[in-house]
Amino acid sequence: MGRLKPAAVAVAGGLGLATVVTVPIALTARPSGAAGMPVMRAAQTTKKTSARPTRHTTTPKPPSHTPTPKTTPTPTPTPAPTVTKTVAPPQRCDVANGYPASGMTAAPYPQLMLDFTDVWPLTRGEGVKVAIVDSGVDTSHPQLPPIDTYDVTNTDKRDCNGHGTMVAGIIAAQDQRSSHVPFLGVAPKVQLISVKAATQDTNNPPRPVAEGIRRAADLGADIINVSITLPNYSFLKSAVEYAQHKGALVVAAAGNTDKDKKATEQELYPASYDGVISVGAVGSDGKVAAFTDTKSRVSVVAPGVDVNSTWPHDSYASRPGTSFAAPYVTATAALIKAYHPSLTAAQIKHRIEATADGRTSVGSGAGILNPLRAVTAVLPEENGQAGTATVKPKPVAIVTAEHKDTFSRTVALSFVGGALGIAGAVVAGGIIIPAGRRRNWRPGRRTPSSEREETG
Repeated sequence: MGRLKPAAVAVAGGLGLATVVTVPIALTARPSGAAGMPVMRAAQTTKKTSARPTRHTTTPKPPSHTPTPKTTPTPTPTPAPTVTKTVAPPQRCDVANGYPASGMTAAPYPQLMLDFTDVWPLTRGEGVKVAIVDSGVDTSHPQLPPIDTYDVTNTDKRDCNGHGTMVAGIIAAQDQRSSHVPFLGVAPKVQLISVKAATQDTNNPPRPVAEGIRRAADLGADIINVSITLPNYSFLKSAVEYAQHKGALVVAAAGNTDKDKKATEQELYPASYDGVISVGAVGSDGKVAAFTDTKSRVSVVAPGVDVNSTWPHDSYASRPGTSFAAPYVTATAALIKAYHPSLTAAQIKHRIEATADGRTSVGSGAGILNPLRAVTAVLPEENGQAGTATVKPKPVAIVTAEHKDTFSRTVALSFVGGALGIAGAVVAGGIIIPAGRRRNWRPGRRTPSSEREETG
């Protein structure tokens, strides 16, 4: 026992020392724990980690809880599309110059053919909103009126093609004849709206065109000119119906077809939709243009061969196409709307078709546009009476082919020859009859040839 006592004391002293050293650590780790296993675990943990006490207390847990950003990715995809839409590169604008106003020495033939200035004492389109869904308009052209401009192509509002600027000039170019500019717009007092929906002549995406028609209708356009042709799309038809439901009249080009593709030409839209005025083209000779798409339904025709109009860079150009026939009808519809503000779009369409000149060729529809008659005609059906237009169209307005009329020429020559014969007989009778009476109708004395030569 005596030998064991010092050993026991040593052991007891060692245990007491251990208790003194480890208790504070155990208390810092788990202050509310019991004095058994938790303290031991804490002691074991303390002994192993006493050199680096911060490893277990701070570093392990934070990394496992940082994945909270996983909840934030959901809002981030939405800004991406809007960024690409607004940051679309601007359209390259390198349209070539046209010719100066001095290049027109006389009034272009469409003005002479349509005589639309005869309507101006009555109306010039005041108060009517006309939208041009096209390639934009060069609003800086000195002959164009102020124009409200919009863009649905996500490029910019400029006309980098020239197409829309020509359409605008045909509709509303100002009268500058005092400055020796012979070109005139049909309805110079309308309020023009440009909705840019195309950036090139062909192969334009169809959806901006449909969106442009809707935008024009929302802007309150009374007449919407669409000199763009497309295949049939449900969203395009829906856009046209939307505009019609808002009371707008849609006027569209019937379309152009190359001669070598005539056998495969198809209906084009929006010209072929119900309620749309579809416009074909004629030349100065009155013939339906060979490029007019005859598969499309044609309402009327208007000048569309070598048409002069405004062009970007304060210049002018001459171009063919049903694209430039359509705005003559659009402007005439605006004149009608200004003079008859209570008429609906359907009534304006009917008036234009009912008063057109002649109908003698495939692709001519009701005939050639007649602005004066379209504005001033008295239509009984508009007054609730049954019947047709009281004005008769010109009997011959569209030429199909030129031919020699040999029969008429023969009859005319025969008539002239007969008239000369009768006149000669009358003259002869006036000489011969009195002489015969003087001789009591006896034969006169024959004069010998020698005497004739002497007295002649």
